[in-house]
Amino acid sequence: MIPFLIIIILGFFADFIIGDPVYSCHPVRLIGRCISFFESMLRRFGLSGKVGGLLLVVIIEGVTIFSYLALTFIFHQLFSPVGLIFDLFVCFSCFALRDLFYHIKPVAQALMQDNIIDAKKALSMVVGRDIQFLDETGVCRAAIETLAENFVDGFLSPLFWFLAGGISAYLFDLELLKPAISFMLAFKVASTLDSMVGYRTPEFIKFGWAGARLDDVMNLLPARISFIFMFFGAWISSIYPVDGFKAGMRDRLKHDSPNAGHAESFTAGALHIRLGGPTIYKDGLRNKPWIGEDNPDPGPKEIISAIRFIKASALVAMIPPLFMLLLAIS
Repeated sequence: MIPFLIIIILGFFADFIIGDPVYSCHPVRLIGRCISFFESMLRRFGLSGKVGGLLLVVIIEGVTIFSYLALTFIFHQLFSPVGLIFDLFVCFSCFALRDLFYHIKPVAQALMQDNIIDAKKALSMVVGRDIQFLDETGVCRAAIETLAENFVDGFLSPLFWFLAGGISAYLFDLELLKPAISFMLAFKVASTLDSMVGYRTPEFIKFGWAGARLDDVMNLLPARISFIFMFFGAWISSIYPVDGFKAGMRDRLKHDSPNAGHAESFTAGALHIRLGGPTIYKDGLRNKPWIGEDNPDPGPKEIISAIRFIKASALVAMIPPLFMLLLAIS
């Protein structure tokens, strides 16, 4: 139990402090290359529809988890501390919160200096929408929506699936760490598949369906329990937790994603801003409904407030593992 809890706590704080370094052998980048390779192969065999997409999901999940289990077994057999360091490395690599702050903060800083060109350059590092036509308000909305959505996708869901894997193993009286990281990696595969092939374009609408739906399923519970951590994060950040909860319950299903609207609507209410609205993506214009419609548009100061709020919410979410570790040690 203790190594299981120490790994997730150290993995979180490593990401929170160091961030996500760019290097070619990053586990998530390796997953991305694997997706590209097998996508090309499946399409060459004429499997460009839902069957091919489903096979892609099964192959990438299988290759990823098998590779992790094989490597961690080898490292643990050679020298147990090296195996634990490898487990920590994989866990750390599955979080993507600090890097998000690193890219979003310059957006606010550039806007405060009336430099919308640099703000758009910084924003383009983390969003999939077409930033060419965004004004200052659109840039602010996009930055805050990305922060809110990635609180779940880049942090809370990996944490949830790590704990779910460990708890499931505990119930069956198994070793905790390998199932925990396997579950965590399974989520990262789903998330990466969604970001690479989960588009609603003619090329991917069928082929990417399985990956996109798996991502929706795996984010389902984390998105809904995000309200708990965001409530206390808003309270710590001295914004409006009750208003966030009210807006979340009212607007959480207005988003075209079954999950993204939860964190976005809570954020809109807690910051007293509106999000959503007509948005240009790579696949065209989407007339998204307004979230927090009665509130004013956000500005650069609200981006800074959102960063502080999401950081506080993430720290709150780490309290249960920390508490469990203290109980296990005592």
